This record gives sequence, structure tokens and C-alpha cells, in this order.
Amino acid sequence: MHVQRDWDLTYDVDDVLRSQAADPAAIRVRHPRLVDISQHALDVGRTLVDPAVLIRTVPVESSRHNRVTLEGGAVLTGPLITEHLGGAESVAVMLCTIGGALGDRATVEIADSVILGLALDAVGSAAVHSLNAAACNQVEREAAAAGLQTSLPLSPGMEGWGVDPGQIEVFAMIDPERVGVVLSPGLEMRPLKSLTSVIGIGADIATKGAICDYCALRDTCRHKMVGQHGEQDHSQ
Repeated sequence: MHVQRDWDLTYDVDDVLRSQAADPAAIRVRHPRLVDISQHALDVGRTLVDPAVLIRTVPVESSRHNRVTLEGGAVLTGPLITEHLGGAESVAVMLCTIGGALGDRATVEIADSVILGLALDAVGSAAVHSLNAAACNQVEREAAAAGLQTSLPLSPGMEGWGVDPGQIEVFAMIDPERVGVVLSPGLEMRPLKSLTSVIGIGADIATKGAICDYCALRDTCRHKMVGQHGEQDHSQ
């Protein structure tokens, strides 16, 4: 298990607008002031982002009956898990967070300007999705360099792997305090701008479908088919 903090994140004002459930092209025509506010929020927010990724790679012991058992007795359960991780030799378990400073600033700003506060919150969403994508892509590159394949990145809350038990299973395998994240009794991560993912790694893994196919927001999400491999969770 290790923590990586040196990340080059890529996200722009269009990503901030999409994180507010807006169509960037339409907003630029109809509400240019919102673009200016989002750009200002982006400029401020970038100085408050503190990216960190906790990664643990665990060998797989067995896979059967909607249950993947990992070395040491940890388990991942659900139909989505066995569909995508059933042929994995190991699983990369990741916790991505941008820290709490940006969220705290957004909360303060909302008291004076709801629009700016929400735009800052959207910067946090764009940043954590970019971080998660970068981390997933790094796992994929490292696997490819070793002659291995990777599954789709899976996150608790996707269809076939609920937040309960998914989040509990992931947190049982890592030490989230190393990146300053805690899981509430209601299974909400703090800081809020945090994401968890698991990726199967092996010599013969067939990637099935696309991430958006397993997201409950696939019919309405502005992020659909935008961005990199790992941008799969849009609940933040």
C-alpha cells in the first residue's frame, strides 16, 4: 500500500460547467456570466486542490458465486464484481481525494454567493474525477508494461455493486487515514471530494462494455463519453 501525491491533473472550465449539470456550449451562448464565474472558481479552486491517491494491489485467491476473495481474506461481492474481476490475478484498490480545503472554501462562499460557492464545489468534482482518471490510467499503463490487461475501473454505487457493501469492502482493505479520509456511518466519505475504485489485473481479462453502461446516471450525465478511462463516478 502506498500513497502518491505528485499528479498532473487536467480539467478546465468546461469540466466545471459539466459538473454543474450544464452544457458548456449552451451556457457560453445564453449565460456567459456563468462561464466567467466558473473560470474564477477554477482559478481559485486549483490553488486549494491537494491530490492524493492511496493504492493497494492485492492478489486474487478465488472467484465464485458473486464473490471475489483476495489474499488475506478480504472480499468483493456482487454481480458486477465477478463479471469484471472474475478472471483477475490481482486487484488494484484505490482511494483518490483532493483534500478538504476546497470544500471548506466552497461552504464559506455559498453563504455570500450561492453561484460562486456551487462553482467552487464543481471545481472539486472536476478535480477529483481528473485525479481518479489519472490514477486508473497509471494502473493500466503499468499493467501493460508488464504484459498484463486491466478491467474497467469499478466504483461502489455502480449498478451491480452498491455503495453498501462496496464502500465497506474497499475501506476494509486500506488505511484511509493515510490520505485524511474517513467513512461515515452512512457510508459517505469525508472529505466529500473523494472516490474509490477497484481494477482487475491479469493476463487474460476481457473488457466488457464501457463505464457509462453501469452508471445509474448514464441517460442524463453531462460527463458521458467525455474525458479519460477512469472518469466513471459522477455522484460527487
